[in-house]
Amino acid sequence: MTKIVGIRFRNVGKIYYFDPKNYKMQIGDHVIVETARGIEFGRVVLGPKEVGENEVVHPLKEVLRVATEADEEREKQNRLKEKDAFKICQKKIREHGLEMKLIDAEYTFDNNKVLFYFTADGRIDFRQLVKDLASIFKTRIELRQIGVRDETKILGGIGICGRCLCCHTYLSEFAPVSIKMAKEQNLSLNQTKISGVCGRLMCCLKNEQETYEELNKNLPGTGDTVTLPGGLQGTVHSVNVLRQRVKVIVEVNDEKEIQEFAVNELKFRPRKKKAKASEKEGKETKESEQKEGDSKSHGKKSAE
Repeated sequence: MTKIVGIRFRNVGKIYYFDPKNYKMQIGDHVIVETARGIEFGRVVLGPKEVGENEVVHPLKEVLRVATEADEEREKQNRLKEKDAFKICQKKIREHGLEMKLIDAEYTFDNNKVLFYFTADGRIDFRQLVKDLASIFKTRIELRQIGVRDETKILGGIGICGRCLCCHTYLSEFAPVSIKMAKEQNLSLNQTKISGVCGRLMCCLKNEQETYEELNKNLPGTGDTVTLPGGLQGTVHSVNVLRQRVKVIVEVNDEKEIQEFAVNELKFRPRKKKAKASEKEGKETKESEQKEGDSKSHGKKSAE
């Protein structure tokens, strides 16, 4: 077993494990740690606990110290400096005539590096821009190209549900989402209705997917033939997944009519095999933008 503490650095970013050493800390405390980017200021989101060896990547870096008042003040100053850096970078982008949209600026805690996040339709030659920024800030500069989902995660916004976006409030990593999930949940396949602010399929489609898959196993498919309580046979017109009720087209006295039944009143062939087939289909039809890893950085460039 290994003792770890979970630390997050920016808003709802990924949680990283560190060795808490003998420091006493709890959720919400700020700490100073060393990362691949340098000395960073982070917040404890998972209190010290022991986990299995296979859950951590060794060597596990140690927490340098619990943040002091001086550290807190320095972090505030960094946040203010980021606003100025953002304006300067925007100005330089316009001067160089680059077709890129600046999203955010970030200082590392020790001011060893300034990171600029941007979006662009293709590759951008920003070598001269990096040189100009390095001469102004007198430190290392990194420009990082991100995808539209990461842009939305950083900027935030309000979803169609009227609440703050999941990715901006609590979702630390993007889950793969496919059109199959919308079909499984009987949602309209109108792209504008099932897409989020970023223009990609809504991440919340993933939230209830397992429940819908389980409920759909108990239901016949639209167009299937089912046997009614009286022995008559009918064709499934539609199903209500949550209420577990089925509307069936039956022929009574040479006239067709729609009748509604609870699913346990009907006899039909289970959909288990279909569910597996649709699951396979879903894997093949995952949105390319969702799968390609918007969270991965592209076009990195550093300079002294």
